[in-house]
Amino acid sequence: MDRIARYDGKASKAKILLKMSGWEWTVGFAKFLKHSLDFLGSIILMLLLLPVFIFTMIAIYLDNPGPLFYTAPRVGKDGRNFGFIKFRSMVMNADKIKDQLLEENESKDGVIFKMKKDPRVTKVGRFIRRFSIDELPQLVNVLKGDMSLVGPRPPLPREVAEYNLEDRKRLHVTPGITCLWQVGGRSDIPFSEQVELDKQYIQSKSLWQDIKILIKTIPAVISGKGAY
Repeated sequence: MDRIARYDGKASKAKILLKMSGWEWTVGFAKFLKHSLDFLGSIILMLLLLPVFIFTMIAIYLDNPGPLFYTAPRVGKDGRNFGFIKFRSMVMNADKIKDQLLEENESKDGVIFKMKKDPRVTKVGRFIRRFSIDELPQLVNVLKGDMSLVGPRPPLPREVAEYNLEDRKRLHVTPGITCLWQVGGRSDIPFSEQVELDKQYIQSKSLWQDIKILIKTIPAVISGKGAY
């Protein structure tokens, strides 16, 4: 009986190990597919959009001479900070002016800062924000592994400081260029609803869902709804 019990115990452990290895393989393969989509997708998009990059850089400099790109700290997966790259859409001293505008924040939840008629935004800046062209340099962040094509938008450190435990669940995955609330209304969606949509994405994320969000991003960018 003892031998039978030991045999049953070993058999059960073997089944558990097989199930675990199968699960680990599935998770690992899913990660490989997502990384492949990010890497290949970002390279293809950068090549296709090269004329847009060049035209935008010229327009930014002619409108408001200075740096063409704006790099700011953002919080990524597991709370790790990284340099978030955008085309510069604001005047040179925008960060200092922001401190003077905090009382005019139009975000309903107050965690993020949004103004529909932000005085810091340049003429070219309004156009490239309208069609999310200012976000294109983040393809470099994707190539570096700091971001993904799809995932929760990376927050500012000062925003994370105001997060509650539920909000911090957004930091469990790699942030992305586009996400569920980006294709559903962008800045028109209150912060609390953005968090819920991000958690919904995290709980049900898959390669197919990423592809669907990428496809929906195209009409969302063209319409410009919630972009300011």
